[in-house]
Amino acid sequence: MTERKKCAIFYVSDGTAITAETVGRSLITQFTGIEFIEKRLAFINDHQAAQKAAEIIKNTPSDYQTLVINTVVDIELRKIIHSAGGLKLDPFNRLLRRIEKTLGIKSDPGVGRTHGMLDSASYNNRIEATNFALSHDDGVNLNLHKADLILLGVSRSGKTPTCLYLALHYGLKAANYPITDEDLERMKLPDDVMIHKDKLFGLSIDPFRLSQIRGERRPNSRYAELRKCQMEVSDAELIYHRNQIPFLNTTLTSIEEISGKIMIALDLNKRLY
Repeated sequence: MTERKKCAIFYVSDGTAITAETVGRSLITQFTGIEFIEKRLAFINDHQAAQKAAEIIKNTPSDYQTLVINTVVDIELRKIIHSAGGLKLDPFNRLLRRIEKTLGIKSDPGVGRTHGMLDSASYNNRIEATNFALSHDDGVNLNLHKADLILLGVSRSGKTPTCLYLALHYGLKAANYPITDEDLERMKLPDDVMIHKDKLFGLSIDPFRLSQIRGERRPNSRYAELRKCQMEVSDAELIYHRNQIPFLNTTLTSIEEISGKIMIALDLNKRLY
């Protein structure tokens, strides 16, 4: 039997390292049959931090290949990190050079700008949208006229995390409404939800997966019974079809992909410009 290849991947940044991690994970998902270990090395913004990061990278077990995704801006700090060895990838440096050539001006690198607060209006919009999502979670507040979108779905189908992602990343005011047993019995959504039909998007999920998720929350309960989950999902999808509400099965779909598809379906991308 062939031993699986092993790779240690380090996400190094002078900020949060979220960008480096996002880029790295997008790349490594294209490879199967490899055992990856991942480590985020954030806020590498002085020589001491860079040296410490380099030591961590150097101490990678010898049976692992080393891959370093580095978005540190300072050239001297990058050199220290690169001295640790391994395959070094700088997603920004080469692209910046090409953009400089095209625009005919030099870039003005700054630490932590990717996730900084240079655009205070955008930051404030995201905070406001996050507060909105939290106050309009699970039908707590049905004052929906200010919502950019309203997610529908049975309990535990992924409404809350999707709403928060849309708020945090795009500043969209996302509310959610949990389809209740009463709604399913009547096969009808409340009027104060349906009047916002152009904002509605439904989430669905595989009943077996739903049963597992609910079982973790309330073991051995009717809430988690497979048959109940099957009936709820089937009836919810029927409501979507009857009312021509677009919907998506979330079972094997990441929050990022769910959010992207919702934005396309409801034509919300225009809100970002």
